[in-house]
Amino acid sequence: MTTGVILASETLDLRVRGLGALIYRFANFALDSEVLELRSAQALVRVEPQVFSLLVYLIENRSHVVSKEALIEAVWEGRIVSDDTLNSRINAARRAVGDTGTAQAVIRTFPRRGFRFVAEIDVPASPPRAPSANDLPASAGPEVALHRQEAPLPLPDRPSIAVLAFANLSGDKEQEYLSDGITEDIITELSRFSELFVIARNSSFQYKGKAVDVRQVGRDLGVRYVLEGSVRRSGDRLRISAQLIDAMTGGHRWAEHYDRKLDDVFAVQDEIVRTIVAILAAHVRKAETERSRAKPPNSWQVYDYYLQAVEAATSFSSSFSAADLFETRRLLQLSLSIDANYARSYAQLAYAYQAAWAFPLSSEFLNPSVLDQAHQFARKAVQLDANSPLAHASLGTVLSWLGKHEESITEFDRANALNPNLVDWRFGAALLYAGKSRRAIDVLEACTRLDPFYPSVTSLFLGFAHYMLEQYAQALPLLRACVSRSPNFRSGHVVLAATHARLGQLEKARAEAAEVLRIQPNYTIAGTARRMAPFKQPKDDKHFCDALRKAGLPE
Repeated sequence: MTTGVILASETLDLRVRGLGALIYRFANFALDSEVLELRSAQALVRVEPQVFSLLVYLIENRSHVVSKEALIEAVWEGRIVSDDTLNSRINAARRAVGDTGTAQAVIRTFPRRGFRFVAEIDVPASPPRAPSANDLPASAGPEVALHRQEAPLPLPDRPSIAVLAFANLSGDKEQEYLSDGITEDIITELSRFSELFVIARNSSFQYKGKAVDVRQVGRDLGVRYVLEGSVRRSGDRLRISAQLIDAMTGGHRWAEHYDRKLDDVFAVQDEIVRTIVAILAAHVRKAETERSRAKPPNSWQVYDYYLQAVEAATSFSSSFSAADLFETRRLLQLSLSIDANYARSYAQLAYAYQAAWAFPLSSEFLNPSVLDQAHQFARKAVQLDANSPLAHASLGTVLSWLGKHEESITEFDRANALNPNLVDWRFGAALLYAGKSRRAIDVLEACTRLDPFYPSVTSLFLGFAHYMLEQYAQALPLLRACVSRSPNFRSGHVVLAATHARLGQLEKARAEAAEVLRIQPNYTIAGTARRMAPFKQPKDDKHFCDALRKAGLPE
């Protein structure tokens, strides 16, 4: 296979393609890390894949001298490589970009220290930073969730993997929920292994339906491995294909396909997970030998309805539409009508009822009986499956809204013990309301690392936690990013109004207050704010509500 690269001389403007992929311009060359091409001003330059990887690594680490050991670890995965082999690849890279061992105008050798890419690059190399509303176009919608990484995330200190959304090859868009659900379950099962670093579903699904280069995915998400695959459903038969790819080299480490009846789907998922973990075992010091999993439902229909409900709930998280929320509930109730003991459906139903209580979509808004129902469903989920992280997280969320802060944190801690890679912004919210904003920031920042394409509500509570610590300037860009991505998300405008008020920016504070009243005309501090922000400590309530008054929101 040949690799080449890109460009059209002096007239090509600096641009970013795809999900964070960069075009690096230097001398008369340009290197495109998305399509894996190197091009001179005149033509495509043919480069061997290993030499291309070496060039990319040197460019991305051009701020310092790269040691021979670091280069071998990155390009050859730590395999034993002779000095002659390394020097031949360095010389090949120099030839590709018109450099020589004498001139060293692009790649310079530092005796006994290593190598450094010294040619001037047009692409800035600043590290990732917190998102700002100024980064987003005026027409930005939910798709702005694709944060552009200006530099690759560092690899974690344990084996790391992202599971991309499996492609639906059934020829029927209505079957999309099935491939999505199977992918999500594989992510969940892998996440149970504390020795693995597993990227959250939200971030890995950002690539769904896109032709992507797994190397770029690895850089975007900061992972070493990428799992991709497909699902084909035909009648009562299911074929799942999967392949594990090393994101550093683009090389395939493993591939397999499984043909099963639908009622064997859980066995298929277990088989895939066990195989992947076995492949990664060489990189893991001590693999877990036992893990818990949710009890399989006694009918395929139960799981089918559950997957459709998860899809509807995901739509609701961006649309805040009553139709999506009530469709979620309808599907979960159908699931439970077939199997009244399926814990995951109860856990999701608890979330659906809590959301109906929290959002002004119907007469259920702030109705105490609705929150009581959510509490009952979450308790039921835990009773049915005490080893379900989702069940404990759902219960922790409801307990926080009920003002039972210590019990709430206990449930979230239990969920994290069951799944060390749990990504749930609701834990951050629970900690904030309990008066533990510093820990909330730690939890939410961990969420952003496991889920680099985190939802806007994560930005909200991260900004809110900084607000509660009186770090208003740090809160501002996070809250601006939240409302830019979700302009109809009332809570984002509420906290942003309070933050502007604390900074003395009263005109901006009143503008945000007007947005709150646009979304919810009957919003009041006593009737809505205090019930939606159940602070444990009176001083936190005062700190927040005084700023809302200053912003002009009605008492």
